[in-house]
Amino acid sequence: MELEQNLEEYRKLGMGVAAISYDTPAILHNFAQRRGIHFPLLSDADSKVIREVGILNETVPPNSAFFGVPHPGSFVVDAKGVIVAKYFEEDYRQRYTSADILQHQFGKLPATADKGIEAKQLSLKPTVSNSIVGAGHRVALSLDIELHPGMHVYAPGVEGYIPIAWTMKDSDAATSHEVTYPQSKKLHLAAIDETVPVYQGSFRLTRDITIGMDSKVRPLLDSSGKIVVEGTLRYQACDDHMCYIPQEVPVKWTLQYEEFDRTRVPAELQRKAPGN
Repeated sequence: MELEQNLEEYRKLGMGVAAISYDTPAILHNFAQRRGIHFPLLSDADSKVIREVGILNETVPPNSAFFGVPHPGSFVVDAKGVIVAKYFEEDYRQRYTSADILQHQFGKLPATADKGIEAKQLSLKPTVSNSIVGAGHRVALSLDIELHPGMHVYAPGVEGYIPIAWTMKDSDAATSHEVTYPQSKKLHLAAIDETVPVYQGSFRLTRDITIGMDSKVRPLLDSSGKIVVEGTLRYQACDDHMCYIPQEVPVKWTLQYEEFDRTRVPAELQRKAPGN
């Protein structure tokens, strides 16, 4: 359903989209009609393709009705049929969202009306790949930062100075992954004859978060079904003459939480355990 929400963005990139499942055509047809899915849902009822690409979930007992289910994930395939990227998690309850893949693979940021945050020596704009999330969804957070003219901040790995850092507040709502920092530039400080890694002008920091399990998230929802994840950007900006007082800027993202579709297909279409 999340992929359906971003289907047009993939088509704008000239890409086709299809999903492969171990479900029967009848089950997939029922689901597509009920949820308004407009891309092909392909049935791999014997899990032949699932096995060939090495994503069979072998922790499921062979006598289970769920045997043959794959590890959920996505492949990006080029025009020659070559896999150029794959997005999979170890835990079957977690998965990259299609919007997260749009951002990581193709640099597509979501449109937002947010004007951003004005801070000392810089402005920043928080964005998130998905405004609607579900349990186990892996989504991308971004901070687009624009330094005021003549300013620089130090990159991670600098010695003797305070580097820019983005931390997240601990919460059962989501687990934070590592920050991805852009390539820094080397700046020679003539006054002290040092060369240090810095950022100047405009740059972007990104990190993924994985939304928590339903039992953990539900108690944190507000009256409209939203959760808030919060963090802090810490930095010390400098110009050619001086370094300014270190700053901490709070940032937050508000996400609409949506339950999984738990509606079962009619009993006569449901998968049965072997021998039943």
